[in-house]
Amino acid sequence: MLKELEEKIGYRFQNPKYLITALTHSSYANENKGTGTCNERLEFLGDSVLGVVVADYLFKNCPQMPEGDLTKTRAALVCEKALCGFAGQIGLGNHLLLSHGENNSGGRSRPSILADAFEAIIAALYLDGGIEEARKFILRFVVPALKTPRPKPFKDYKTALQEIIQQNPEERLEYFLTGESGPDHNKHFTVEVHLNNNVIGKGGGRSKKEAEQQAAREALELMGY
Repeated sequence: MLKELEEKIGYRFQNPKYLITALTHSSYANENKGTGTCNERLEFLGDSVLGVVVADYLFKNCPQMPEGDLTKTRAALVCEKALCGFAGQIGLGNHLLLSHGENNSGGRSRPSILADAFEAIIAALYLDGGIEEARKFILRFVVPALKTPRPKPFKDYKTALQEIIQQNPEERLEYFLTGESGPDHNKHFTVEVHLNNNVIGKGGGRSKKEAEQQAAREALELMGY
């Protein structure tokens, strides 16, 4: 099963444990104690690698694009919706290790799970083969997506809020996870966005990223945008 996925990825892992960890959802790790760690740490690393690779590509290949458009384009290419689509291109959901409850509730097609696993795969490639292997994999999806005409991407509330706040360099914008509830297959997260230690928005969602977006949306509404 791993070889099949490696063929889709286009890379043979020297240390298969990286790939196995990337495919392991927290629900599976919690249900099967002692089988290894979940992919959350890899997701964290993969998110950073993805951001750097996409930013580098846009900077070098879109010389006429102003900073604001670069930021919006990058956000559209690394958002949950885009990553879920990329994951679907290699059938990533079929290879995930999920708990019985998560599997039975449609976890293999849940956008947040697929997007997180895709970022974990990027980190696994980075750790096993280096930045160039990760770059090759990322650009395989990003370049066609960048060139393909598509409807206006979803409203990236976090980026919009950041662009407004950064006009005043002394202002500090931070997101805080304030709540997490529900079983592994149906989590709900709540987040607050703070401006200089003052709460300016609250939001909830089935992933931390979705909750942050909703908190930023509320902040923008309260600010009159």
